[in-house]
Amino acid sequence: MKAAVIVFPASNCDRDAATALEYFTGTKPAMVWHGESDVPDVDLIVLPGGFSYGDYLRCGAMAAHSRIMRDIKKKADEGVAVLGICNGFQILAESGLLPGTLLRNADLKFVCRPVNLVVEESQSAFTRKYSTGDHVRFPVAHGEGNYFADDETLKRLEGEGRVAFRYANGDNPNGSIRNIAGILNEKRNVLGMMPHPERVCDAMLGGTDGRPLFESLVEALT
Repeated sequence: MKAAVIVFPASNCDRDAATALEYFTGTKPAMVWHGESDVPDVDLIVLPGGFSYGDYLRCGAMAAHSRIMRDIKKKADEGVAVLGICNGFQILAESGLLPGTLLRNADLKFVCRPVNLVVEESQSAFTRKYSTGDHVRFPVAHGEGNYFADDETLKRLEGEGRVAFRYANGDNPNGSIRNIAGILNEKRNVLGMMPHPERVCDAMLGGTDGRPLFESLVEALT
């Protein structure tokens, strides 16, 4: 499986994502600067966490208009898998690759801690190594992770099985509507999520609940 990690000004989880991808694929991913015009021929594109463009305007708003996003949109439309983590999820929402938006956390504070999640959808390239209903624990680190969408969008996401991850009851760190932590696009080849699976791929770093996500991608895309 060939992968690329997009690097924006103030990305700070690009190397975390690259380390996880190299571990599971055995190959270093391409590190693609946001100002490039094209993403190499890969099976997976990762938009990492961080504070692209210093989170000016809105988180992800400026990055959504980076030159590289034109090719990412094109490749996503062609079926290439795209994973957006934290700021990457915000960029996917701002660019229209995923519906809804990410608002300021309900308590208006930056939150950085592990959270408990429930796997809602195991029939995707990102989640096939999980089982629906699995409880996992991923860290979060964001100030604007409060997912919101209108009723019609929520009805469609729920009805089409496109809510991939939900915060467990009582452990919603940001006020996201319906406890939504991660969603898929209509074609199910784009996943955006606020928690960080790349940070729980090694027991030495505190957990391995993120491993099945990367193992799912390797199995689906190899």
